[in-house]
Amino acid sequence: MAEMRQDKNFALELDAADELAGRRELFYIRPGQIYMDGNSLGLCSKPAEKAVLRALDDWKTHGIGIWTGAETDYFLYFESIGAKLARLINARPEEVTVCASTTLNIHQCIATFWKPDARRYKIVVDELNFPTDRYAVTSQIRQRGLEPDEVLKVVKSRDGKTLAMEDILAALTEDVAVVLLPSVLYRSAQLLDMAAIAAAARERGIICGFDLCHSIGAVDHDMEAVDCDFAVWCNYKYLSGGPGATAGLYVNRKHFAMEPGLAGWWGNRNDTQFELRPEFEHALNAGGWQTGTSPVLSMAGVDGALDAYEGITMAQVRERSLKLTRYMMYLIDTELAGYGFTVGNPREDAVRGGHVALEHDDAVRINEALKAADVVPDFRYPNVIRLAPSPLYTSFAEVWEFVRRLKEIMDTKAYEKYENKAGTVA
Repeated sequence: MAEMRQDKNFALELDAADELAGRRELFYIRPGQIYMDGNSLGLCSKPAEKAVLRALDDWKTHGIGIWTGAETDYFLYFESIGAKLARLINARPEEVTVCASTTLNIHQCIATFWKPDARRYKIVVDELNFPTDRYAVTSQIRQRGLEPDEVLKVVKSRDGKTLAMEDILAALTEDVAVVLLPSVLYRSAQLLDMAAIAAAARERGIICGFDLCHSIGAVDHDMEAVDCDFAVWCNYKYLSGGPGATAGLYVNRKHFAMEPGLAGWWGNRNDTQFELRPEFEHALNAGGWQTGTSPVLSMAGVDGALDAYEGITMAQVRERSLKLTRYMMYLIDTELAGYGFTVGNPREDAVRGGHVALEHDDAVRINEALKAADVVPDFRYPNVIRLAPSPLYTSFAEVWEFVRRLKEIMDTKAYEKYENKAGTVA
Protein backbone atom coordinates (compact mmCIF):
# COMPACT_ATOMS: atom_id res chain seq x y z
CA MET A 1 0.00 0.00 0.00
CA ALA A 2 1.42 3.38 -1.01
CA GLU A 3 2.36 5.92 1.63
CA MET A 4 -0.98 7.20 2.86
CA ARG A 5 -2.31 10.74 2.59
CA GLN A 6 -5.27 12.46 4.18
CA ASP A 7 -6.82 14.00 1.06
CA LYS A 8 -9.80 12.47 -0.73
CA ASN A 9 -7.86 12.11 -3.97
CA PHE A 10 -5.72 9.46 -2.31
CA ALA A 11 -8.85 7.43 -1.53
CA LEU A 12 -9.99 7.76 -5.13
CA GLU A 13 -6.57 6.61 -6.32
CA LEU A 14 -6.83 3.52 -4.13
CA ASP A 15 -10.25 2.73 -5.58
CA ALA A 16 -9.01 3.20 -9.14
CA ALA A 17 -6.16 0.74 -8.56
CA ASP A 18 -8.28 -1.81 -6.69
CA GLU A 19 -8.59 -5.17 -8.45
CA LEU A 20 -11.73 -6.08 -6.48
CA ALA A 21 -13.53 -2.75 -6.97
CA GLY A 22 -15.90 -4.27 -9.53
CA ARG A 23 -17.45 -6.56 -6.92
CA ARG A 24 -19.25 -3.53 -5.48
CA GLU A 25 -21.56 -3.52 -8.50
CA LEU A 26 -23.00 -6.85 -7.37
CA PHE A 27 -24.55 -5.32 -4.23
CA TYR A 28 -27.52 -3.09 -3.50
CA ILE A 29 -26.04 0.07 -1.99
CA ARG A 30 -28.22 3.02 -1.00
CA PRO A 31 -27.01 6.30 -2.53
CA GLY A 32 -25.43 8.52 0.10
CA GLN A 33 -25.39 5.86 2.78
CA ILE A 34 -22.12 4.54 4.18
CA TYR A 35 -22.68 0.98 5.35
CA MET A 36 -20.21 -0.09 8.05
CA ASP A 37 -22.21 -2.94 9.58
CA GLY A 38 -21.25 -5.83 7.31
CA ASN A 39 -19.96 -7.75 10.32
CA SER A 40 -23.54 -7.88 11.68
CA LEU A 41 -25.57 -8.20 8.49
CA GLY A 42 -24.07 -7.96 5.04
CA LEU A 43 -25.87 -6.08 2.29
CA CYS A 44 -28.10 -7.88 -0.16
CA SER A 45 -26.40 -8.85 -3.41
CA LYS A 46 -27.96 -9.27 -6.83
CA PRO A 47 -26.87 -12.93 -7.06
CA ALA A 48 -28.49 -13.63 -3.67
CA GLU A 49 -31.72 -11.98 -4.79
CA LYS A 50 -31.67 -14.01 -8.00
CA ALA A 51 -31.17 -17.29 -6.16
CA VAL A 52 -34.01 -16.62 -3.69
CA LEU A 53 -36.39 -15.64 -6.49
CA ARG A 54 -35.37 -18.75 -8.42
CA ALA A 55 -36.15 -20.95 -5.41
CA LEU A 56 -39.53 -19.26 -4.99
CA ASP A 57 -40.31 -19.80 -8.65
CA ASP A 58 -39.27 -23.44 -8.42
CA TRP A 59 -41.60 -23.88 -5.45
CA LYS A 60 -44.46 -22.25 -7.40
CA THR A 61 -43.75 -24.39 -10.44
CA HIS A 62 -42.97 -27.78 -8.97
CA GLY A 63 -44.63 -27.97 -5.55
CA ILE A 64 -43.37 -31.15 -3.87
CA GLY A 65 -41.45 -31.86 -7.04
CA ILE A 66 -39.03 -29.09 -6.14
CA TRP A 67 -36.81 -31.64 -4.40
CA THR A 68 -36.07 -33.63 -7.52
CA GLY A 69 -37.75 -31.94 -10.48
CA ALA A 70 -36.10 -28.51 -10.56
CA GLU A 71 -32.90 -27.64 -12.38
CA THR A 72 -31.29 -26.92 -9.00
CA ASP A 73 -30.79 -30.08 -6.93
CA TYR A 74 -32.47 -28.93 -3.73
CA PHE A 75 -32.35 -32.40 -2.19
CA LEU A 76 -28.55 -32.11 -2.11
CA TYR A 77 -28.49 -28.31 -1.84
CA PHE A 78 -26.43 -28.52 1.34
CA GLU A 79 -23.68 -30.30 -0.58
CA SER A 80 -23.36 -27.76 -3.40
CA ILE A 81 -23.43 -24.81 -0.99
CA GLY A 82 -21.04 -26.61 1.35
CA ALA A 83 -18.60 -27.01 -1.52
CA LYS A 84 -18.72 -23.26 -2.21
CA LEU A 85 -18.05 -22.51 1.44
CA ALA A 86 -15.28 -25.09 1.65
CA ARG A 87 -13.33 -23.19 -1.00
CA LEU A 88 -13.35 -20.08 1.18
CA ILE A 89 -11.79 -21.85 4.18
CA ASN A 90 -9.60 -24.40 2.34
CA ALA A 91 -11.52 -27.41 3.59
CA ARG A 92 -12.65 -30.46 1.66
CA PRO A 93 -16.21 -30.20 0.28
CA GLU A 94 -17.37 -33.20 2.29
CA GLU A 95 -16.22 -31.50 5.52
CA VAL A 96 -18.59 -28.54 5.18
CA THR A 97 -22.36 -28.31 5.27
CA VAL A 98 -25.05 -25.70 5.85
CA CYS A 99 -27.69 -26.29 8.48
CA ALA A 100 -29.52 -24.82 11.46
CA SER A 101 -28.02 -21.79 13.23
CA THR A 102 -24.68 -21.07 14.86
CA THR A 103 -26.12 -21.73 18.30
CA LEU A 104 -27.73 -25.03 17.34
CA ASN A 105 -24.56 -26.14 15.60
CA ILE A 106 -22.63 -25.46 18.81
CA HIS A 107 -25.15 -27.63 20.64
CA GLN A 108 -24.59 -30.31 18.00
CA CYS A 109 -20.80 -30.19 18.28
CA ILE A 110 -20.70 -30.22 22.08
CA ALA A 111 -23.24 -33.05 22.17
CA THR A 112 -21.06 -34.97 19.71
CA PHE A 113 -17.52 -34.33 20.87
CA TRP A 114 -17.79 -33.80 24.62
CA LYS A 115 -17.34 -37.17 26.28
CA PRO A 116 -16.73 -36.29 29.93
CA ASP A 117 -15.27 -38.80 32.35
CA ALA A 118 -13.82 -38.58 35.86
CA ARG A 119 -10.41 -37.49 34.60
CA ARG A 120 -11.18 -35.33 31.56
CA TYR A 121 -14.41 -33.36 31.62
CA LYS A 122 -13.82 -29.59 31.52
CA ILE A 123 -14.73 -27.29 28.61
CA VAL A 124 -12.59 -24.22 27.92
CA VAL A 125 -14.28 -21.03 26.75
CA ASP A 126 -13.30 -17.38 27.10
CA GLU A 127 -14.90 -14.42 28.79
CA LEU A 128 -14.98 -12.19 25.67
CA ASN A 129 -16.72 -14.39 23.12
CA PHE A 130 -20.23 -13.65 21.84
CA PRO A 131 -22.47 -14.95 24.64
CA THR A 132 -24.55 -17.44 22.64
CA ASP A 133 -21.55 -19.79 22.53
CA ARG A 134 -21.37 -19.92 26.30
CA TYR A 135 -25.16 -20.19 26.63
CA ALA A 136 -25.12 -23.28 24.42
CA VAL A 137 -22.19 -24.87 26.21
CA THR A 138 -23.74 -24.20 29.62
CA SER A 139 -27.01 -25.72 28.45
CA GLN A 140 -25.22 -28.86 27.28
CA ILE A 141 -23.47 -29.18 30.64
CA ARG A 142 -26.78 -28.99 32.49
CA GLN A 143 -28.29 -31.56 30.10
CA ARG A 144 -25.70 -34.02 31.40
CA GLY A 145 -26.72 -33.31 34.99
CA LEU A 146 -23.49 -31.42 35.76
CA GLU A 147 -22.87 -27.96 37.20
CA PRO A 148 -21.47 -25.30 34.81
CA ASP A 149 -19.30 -23.80 37.56
CA GLU A 150 -17.54 -27.14 37.95
CA VAL A 151 -17.12 -27.85 34.24
CA LEU A 152 -16.52 -24.50 32.54
CA LYS A 153 -12.97 -23.21 32.47
CA VAL A 154 -13.01 -19.57 31.41
CA VAL A 155 -9.94 -17.90 29.92
CA LYS A 156 -9.83 -14.40 31.38
CA SER A 157 -8.75 -11.28 29.54
CA ARG A 158 -5.94 -9.18 30.96
CA ASP A 159 -7.20 -5.92 29.44
CA GLY A 160 -10.91 -6.52 28.84
CA LYS A 161 -10.34 -6.49 25.08
CA THR A 162 -8.03 -9.29 24.03
CA LEU A 163 -6.87 -12.76 25.00
CA ALA A 164 -3.25 -13.66 25.68
CA MET A 165 -1.98 -16.76 23.93
CA GLU A 166 -0.13 -17.79 27.09
CA ASP A 167 -3.41 -17.79 29.03
CA ILE A 168 -5.17 -19.89 26.40
CA LEU A 169 -2.40 -22.48 26.36
CA ALA A 170 -2.20 -22.52 30.15
CA ALA A 171 -5.90 -23.38 30.28
CA LEU A 172 -5.38 -26.57 28.24
CA THR A 173 -4.68 -28.82 31.20
CA GLU A 174 -5.11 -32.57 31.58
CA ASP A 175 -8.68 -32.26 32.85
CA VAL A 176 -9.90 -30.44 29.69
CA ALA A 177 -11.96 -32.37 27.14
CA VAL A 178 -13.03 -29.60 24.71
CA VAL A 179 -11.96 -26.06 23.89
CA LEU A 180 -14.26 -23.68 22.01
CA LEU A 181 -12.93 -20.24 21.08
CA PRO A 182 -13.73 -17.52 18.56
CA SER A 183 -11.50 -16.95 15.54
CA VAL A 184 -12.04 -13.18 15.86
CA LEU A 185 -13.29 -11.46 19.01
CA TYR A 186 -16.52 -9.66 18.12
CA ARG A 187 -15.74 -6.47 20.06
CA SER A 188 -12.01 -5.93 19.66
CA ALA A 189 -11.41 -7.68 16.29
CA GLN A 190 -8.49 -9.66 17.72
CA LEU A 191 -7.63 -12.59 15.43
CA LEU A 192 -6.48 -15.63 17.37
CA ASP A 193 -3.76 -18.00 16.16
CA MET A 194 -6.09 -20.88 15.41
CA ALA A 195 -3.39 -23.21 14.10
CA ALA A 196 -1.26 -22.85 17.24
CA ILE A 197 -4.25 -23.37 19.53
CA ALA A 198 -5.43 -26.42 17.58
CA ALA A 199 -1.91 -27.89 17.59
CA ALA A 200 -1.62 -27.46 21.35
CA ALA A 201 -5.02 -29.08 21.83
CA ARG A 202 -4.06 -32.07 19.65
CA GLU A 203 -0.86 -32.59 21.63
CA ARG A 204 -2.93 -32.78 24.80
CA GLY A 205 -5.73 -34.97 23.40
CA ILE A 206 -8.27 -32.12 23.58
CA ILE A 207 -11.08 -31.63 21.04
CA CYS A 208 -10.76 -28.15 19.51
CA GLY A 209 -13.48 -26.06 17.88
CA PHE A 210 -13.77 -22.50 16.63
CA ASP A 211 -16.55 -19.98 16.07
CA LEU A 212 -15.80 -18.29 12.72
CA CYS A 213 -18.79 -15.92 12.76
CA HIS A 214 -16.73 -12.73 12.80
CA SER A 215 -14.07 -13.85 10.36
CA ILE A 216 -15.46 -16.00 7.57
CA GLY A 217 -15.68 -14.01 4.36
CA ALA A 218 -13.04 -11.51 5.46
CA VAL A 219 -10.18 -13.67 6.79
CA ASP A 220 -8.27 -16.17 4.65
CA HIS A 221 -8.81 -19.33 6.71
CA ASP A 222 -6.94 -22.56 5.97
CA MET A 223 -8.70 -25.41 7.74
CA GLU A 224 -6.31 -27.97 6.29
CA ALA A 225 -3.46 -26.21 8.09
CA VAL A 226 -5.45 -25.46 11.25
CA ASP A 227 -6.69 -29.06 11.49
CA CYS A 228 -9.16 -28.39 14.29
CA ASP A 229 -11.98 -30.82 15.01
CA PHE A 230 -14.99 -28.64 14.22
CA ALA A 231 -16.03 -25.08 13.41
CA VAL A 232 -19.32 -23.20 13.27
CA TRP A 233 -20.36 -19.89 11.76
CA CYS A 234 -23.23 -17.78 10.51
CA ASN A 235 -23.51 -16.91 6.82
CA TYR A 236 -25.15 -13.50 7.11
CA LYS A 237 -22.27 -11.23 8.13
CA TYR A 238 -19.41 -10.72 5.67
CA LEU A 239 -20.86 -13.48 3.45
CA SER A 240 -24.16 -11.58 3.02
CA GLY A 241 -26.39 -14.65 2.97
CA GLY A 242 -29.43 -12.80 4.32
CA PRO A 243 -31.01 -12.10 7.74
CA GLY A 244 -30.80 -15.24 9.86
CA ALA A 245 -29.45 -17.27 6.94
CA THR A 246 -28.80 -20.98 7.43
CA ALA A 247 -25.51 -21.43 9.26
CA GLY A 248 -22.30 -23.27 8.38
CA LEU A 249 -20.66 -26.28 9.98
CA TYR A 250 -17.22 -27.82 9.48
CA VAL A 251 -16.44 -31.32 10.75
CA ASN A 252 -12.93 -32.66 10.30
CA ARG A 253 -13.04 -35.80 8.13
CA LYS A 254 -11.22 -37.82 10.79
CA HIS A 255 -14.47 -37.76 12.80
CA PHE A 256 -16.89 -38.87 10.09
CA ALA A 257 -17.42 -42.26 11.72
CA MET A 258 -18.58 -40.67 14.99
CA GLU A 259 -22.28 -40.72 15.83
CA PRO A 260 -23.73 -37.20 15.81
CA GLY A 261 -24.82 -36.06 19.24
CA LEU A 262 -28.14 -34.81 17.86
CA ALA A 263 -29.53 -37.11 15.20
CA GLY A 264 -32.16 -36.25 12.61
CA TRP A 265 -33.42 -37.70 9.37
CA TRP A 266 -31.67 -35.19 7.11
CA GLY A 267 -28.37 -36.46 8.45
CA ASN A 268 -29.16 -39.99 7.29
CA ARG A 269 -27.35 -41.55 4.34
CA ASN A 270 -28.85 -40.17 1.14
CA ASP A 271 -29.33 -43.58 -0.41
CA THR A 272 -31.49 -44.89 2.43
CA GLN A 273 -33.04 -41.67 3.72
CA PHE A 274 -36.44 -42.18 2.12
CA GLU A 275 -36.66 -45.79 3.20
CA LEU A 276 -37.49 -44.25 6.58
CA ARG A 277 -35.89 -47.00 8.59
CA PRO A 278 -36.22 -46.87 12.39
CA GLU A 279 -32.43 -47.06 12.78
CA PHE A 280 -30.42 -43.93 12.00
CA GLU A 281 -27.64 -44.43 9.45
CA HIS A 282 -25.74 -41.17 9.49
CA ALA A 283 -23.99 -39.97 6.36
CA LEU A 284 -20.22 -40.31 6.63
CA ASN A 285 -19.55 -36.64 5.90
CA ALA A 286 -20.41 -33.29 7.47
CA GLY A 287 -23.95 -33.72 6.18
CA GLY A 288 -24.37 -36.49 8.73
CA TRP A 289 -24.59 -33.79 11.41
CA GLN A 290 -27.70 -32.24 9.89
CA THR A 291 -31.01 -32.78 11.65
CA GLY A 292 -34.20 -31.42 10.06
CA THR A 293 -35.22 -30.82 6.47
CA SER A 294 -33.14 -28.26 4.60
CA PRO A 295 -34.70 -24.74 4.71
CA VAL A 296 -34.41 -24.09 0.98
CA LEU A 297 -35.50 -20.44 0.91
CA SER A 298 -33.02 -19.53 3.65
CA MET A 299 -30.24 -21.50 1.97
CA ALA A 300 -30.88 -19.90 -1.44
CA GLY A 301 -29.64 -16.52 -0.23
CA VAL A 302 -26.39 -18.12 0.90
CA ASP A 303 -26.04 -19.95 -2.40
CA GLY A 304 -26.39 -16.77 -4.44
CA ALA A 305 -24.32 -14.64 -2.09
CA LEU A 306 -21.36 -16.96 -2.46
CA ASP A 307 -21.32 -16.28 -6.21
CA ALA A 308 -19.84 -12.88 -5.35
CA TYR A 309 -16.66 -14.75 -4.36
CA GLU A 310 -16.36 -16.60 -7.66
CA GLY A 311 -13.22 -15.84 -9.63
CA ILE A 312 -11.32 -14.34 -6.70
CA THR A 313 -9.28 -15.82 -3.88
CA MET A 314 -9.66 -15.31 -0.16
CA ALA A 315 -6.07 -14.05 -0.15
CA GLN A 316 -7.25 -11.15 -2.32
CA VAL A 317 -10.25 -10.56 -0.09
CA ARG A 318 -8.11 -10.58 3.04
CA GLU A 319 -5.57 -8.19 1.51
CA ARG A 320 -8.30 -5.71 0.64
CA SER A 321 -9.90 -6.04 4.07
CA LEU A 322 -6.59 -5.24 5.74
CA LYS A 323 -6.01 -2.26 3.45
CA LEU A 324 -9.45 -0.84 4.20
CA THR A 325 -9.07 -1.14 7.98
CA ARG A 326 -5.47 0.08 7.86
CA TYR A 327 -6.57 3.16 5.93
CA MET A 328 -9.44 3.76 8.34
CA MET A 329 -7.10 3.61 11.35
CA TYR A 330 -4.72 6.02 9.63
CA LEU A 331 -7.52 8.56 9.10
CA ILE A 332 -8.74 8.12 12.67
CA ASP A 333 -5.23 8.82 13.94
CA THR A 334 -4.64 11.83 11.72
CA GLU A 335 -8.10 13.41 11.36
CA LEU A 336 -9.66 12.63 14.73
CA ALA A 337 -6.72 13.27 17.04
CA GLY A 338 -7.81 15.30 20.03
CA TYR A 339 -11.47 14.23 19.95
CA GLY A 340 -11.12 11.49 22.55
CA PHE A 341 -11.13 8.50 20.23
CA THR A 342 -8.92 5.45 20.61
CA VAL A 343 -8.55 2.39 18.41
CA GLY A 344 -9.38 -0.63 20.56
CA ASN A 345 -8.41 -3.36 18.13
CA PRO A 346 -4.94 -4.78 17.51
CA ARG A 347 -3.13 -2.86 14.78
CA GLU A 348 -0.87 -5.63 13.50
CA ASP A 349 -2.25 -7.33 10.40
CA ALA A 350 -1.56 -10.84 11.69
CA VAL A 351 -3.79 -10.41 14.75
CA ARG A 352 -6.53 -8.14 13.35
CA GLY A 353 -9.82 -9.33 11.88
CA GLY A 354 -11.98 -7.37 9.48
CA HIS A 355 -13.35 -4.51 11.58
CA VAL A 356 -12.14 -1.52 13.56
CA ALA A 357 -13.18 -1.08 17.20
CA LEU A 358 -13.45 2.68 17.70
CA GLU A 359 -13.68 3.58 21.37
CA HIS A 360 -14.98 6.77 22.99
CA ASP A 361 -16.53 7.69 26.34
CA ASP A 362 -19.55 9.05 24.44
CA ALA A 363 -19.76 6.14 22.01
CA VAL A 364 -23.49 5.60 22.51
CA ARG A 365 -24.42 9.15 21.53
CA ILE A 366 -21.85 9.35 18.74
CA ASN A 367 -23.21 6.11 17.32
CA GLU A 368 -26.69 7.63 17.18
CA ALA A 369 -25.36 10.78 15.52
CA LEU A 370 -23.60 8.67 12.89
CA LYS A 371 -26.86 6.97 12.03
CA ALA A 372 -28.52 10.36 11.67
CA ALA A 373 -25.70 11.29 9.28
CA ASP A 374 -26.58 8.26 7.09
CA VAL A 375 -23.74 6.11 8.35
CA VAL A 376 -24.63 2.58 9.52
CA PRO A 377 -22.26 1.62 12.37
CA ASP A 378 -22.66 -0.89 15.16
CA PHE A 379 -22.46 -0.22 18.91
CA ARG A 380 -21.19 -2.71 21.47
CA TYR A 381 -21.13 -2.15 25.22
CA PRO A 382 -19.63 -0.40 26.93
CA ASN A 383 -17.93 2.08 24.59
CA VAL A 384 -17.22 0.51 21.20
CA ILE A 385 -18.40 1.65 17.79
CA ARG A 386 -17.67 -1.26 15.48
CA LEU A 387 -16.84 -0.30 11.91
CA ALA A 388 -16.65 -3.03 9.29
CA PRO A 389 -15.71 -1.92 5.80
CA SER A 390 -16.71 -4.90 3.68
CA PRO A 391 -13.92 -6.14 1.43
CA LEU A 392 -16.44 -6.76 -1.38
CA TYR A 393 -18.45 -3.55 -1.46
CA THR A 394 -16.98 -0.76 0.69
CA SER A 395 -14.86 1.76 -1.20
CA PHE A 396 -11.85 3.64 0.10
CA ALA A 397 -13.72 6.84 -0.75
CA GLU A 398 -16.50 5.77 1.63
CA VAL A 399 -13.95 5.23 4.39
CA TRP A 400 -12.66 8.76 3.80
CA GLU A 401 -16.21 10.17 3.75
CA PHE A 402 -17.11 8.31 6.94
CA VAL A 403 -14.24 9.96 8.81
CA ARG A 404 -15.22 13.35 7.38
CA ARG A 405 -18.80 12.96 8.63
CA LEU A 406 -17.60 11.80 12.03
CA LYS A 407 -15.28 14.78 12.33
CA GLU A 408 -18.17 17.10 11.46
CA ILE A 409 -20.29 15.45 14.16
CA MET A 410 -17.57 16.09 16.71
CA ASP A 411 -16.91 19.67 15.58
CA THR A 412 -20.61 20.61 15.74
CA LYS A 413 -21.26 18.49 18.87
CA ALA A 414 -24.23 16.98 17.04
CA TYR A 415 -24.07 13.92 19.30
CA GLU A 416 -24.98 15.90 22.42
CA LYS A 417 -28.70 15.90 21.62
CA TYR A 418 -28.90 12.12 22.01
CA GLU A 419 -29.41 10.28 25.27
CA ASN A 420 -26.43 8.50 26.79
CA LYS A 421 -28.07 5.09 26.59
CA ALA A 422 -28.14 2.49 23.86
CA GLY A 423 -31.31 1.80 21.94
CA THR A 424 -32.02 -1.31 19.93
CA VAL A 425 -28.92 -2.04 17.89
CA ALA A 426 -27.89 -5.04 15.83
